[in-house]
Amino acid sequence: MDKSTSKRTPEQNRLMWSLLTDLSNQLMWPVDGEMVKLDQESWKIICTAGIKRYQRIAKGIDGGFVMLGASTSRMSKSEMSDLCDFILAFGTDKGVKWTEPKL
Repeated sequence: MDKSTSKRTPEQNRLMWSLLTDLSNQLMWPVDGEMVKLDQESWKIICTAGIKRYQRIAKGIDGGFVMLGASTSRMSKSEMSDLCDFILAFGTDKGVKWTEPKL
């Protein structure tokens, strides 16, 4: 099994959550027309949508819309590497100060 098809590593998962925590602690993002702080899970959904070339949106059960995101638990090492690189580039562009000591 090569890097492109083997499952993501625990280290990649830890890095992803560290990066998402930094985004959630430092950035505001527009939601429903207001600038708000988002939790790590919301940032994960936004960032996974950012690395895909398409987004799927479904009608909500009681109205509204739901974005159908990619599952990071099923990502390969290569996909997870792309996601972490995307988060790093996005956050760096927005002035995020990374807490991960290895960055």
